[in-house]
Amino acid sequence: MAKRDYYEVLGVGKDASEDEIKKAYRKIAIKYHPDRNPGNKEAEEKFKEAAEAYDVLHDPQKRQQYDQFGFNGPAGGGFGGFNGGSMNMDDIFSMFGDIFGGRAGFGGFGGGQRRPQQYRGSDLRLKVRLSLNDVANGVTKKFKVRKDVVCSHCHGSGAESGSAAETCPTCHGSGVVMHTTQSFFGMVQTQGVCPTCDGEGKVIKNKCHNCGGSGIVKGEEVVEINIPAGVAEGMVVNIPGKGNAGKHNGINGDIQVYIEEEPNDTFVRDGNNLIYNLLLDFPTAALGGEVEIPTIEGTKLKVKIENGTQPGKTLRLKGKGLPAVQGYGRGIGDLVVNISVYVPKTLSKDEKEALLKLRNSDNFKGDSETKQSIFQRFKNYFN
Repeated sequence: MAKRDYYEVLGVGKDASEDEIKKAYRKIAIKYHPDRNPGNKEAEEKFKEAAEAYDVLHDPQKRQQYDQFGFNGPAGGGFGGFNGGSMNMDDIFSMFGDIFGGRAGFGGFGGGQRRPQQYRGSDLRLKVRLSLNDVANGVTKKFKVRKDVVCSHCHGSGAESGSAAETCPTCHGSGVVMHTTQSFFGMVQTQGVCPTCDGEGKVIKNKCHNCGGSGIVKGEEVVEINIPAGVAEGMVVNIPGKGNAGKHNGINGDIQVYIEEEPNDTFVRDGNNLIYNLLLDFPTAALGGEVEIPTIEGTKLKVKIENGTQPGKTLRLKGKGLPAVQGYGRGIGDLVVNISVYVPKTLSKDEKEALLKLRNSDNFKGDSETKQSIFQRFKNYFN
């Protein structure tokens, strides 16, 4: 099924509040819930599609990235992130079960096989400072991360060696219990999380001595993270499955890598364009010549300077800027060269005499057209 705009999927506007997004998702999820549509593949796909949209839009950071970059940005799966089509139904229920009023399904409809709760580990956040060269070429970073890992003694089960988890005697493995209450309209039956097993459907009587029955312990892991070319300050790269381990062999959380940029001594970044300030000596500006311009690749380009080049003129070297992240946007940016002319602060006697001879020359005074052109360039610069 072709990807649709997330706002369109949930039927909300781009200015929708978090509460409006949650209500819209719950309405669609209940409509296409597998318990109400057994064996209906189309309903299952719509259920997953809504879950993917909600995952992005209910999270402020992911929503901002999606609004800015669409499907090609971090939140849209461009380089990591949630993708409802690649997850099974248990994954979705474990992440968003609270939307339905119960962790295994939704209350009030019944009739289907309930899915026991599966824990999901929490996400981790890291910051990485990148040089402009890292941004231009992409880079692989390694981090030693302290996090929850699977217990090596019980292999994540939470049960002591030689024993195993048992079916919960209260909910008989469903993870939920039904409550019947009296109301104005008569007896009302609702569904809630089983208090005995906390929605897992199983209980551990002989708990692992190493992890206390959780199946996870504190540990370290070296994580290798690939940062794509073209990222920018403030972006978040999501690394699925590298966060904290989930209890009882649950789903691993993610690592969210926040991008920071180091200043560069040679170039100034402007989106995907790079700006280089070229300082010409007066003779070259007046007579013309050839100069070398550095590039982000580390090479130098020879550029022709026309005679009579004015301060404030710009040259644009196409395709010599930064790539767009994951190909999003208009491809590779340009290298923009801003030209200024150096005026010496001190002069020798001979230099002064030479300039005094030129000062009274009409050709060195500039006409009104030239003055207007320089003024316009300054005006454009400040605008």
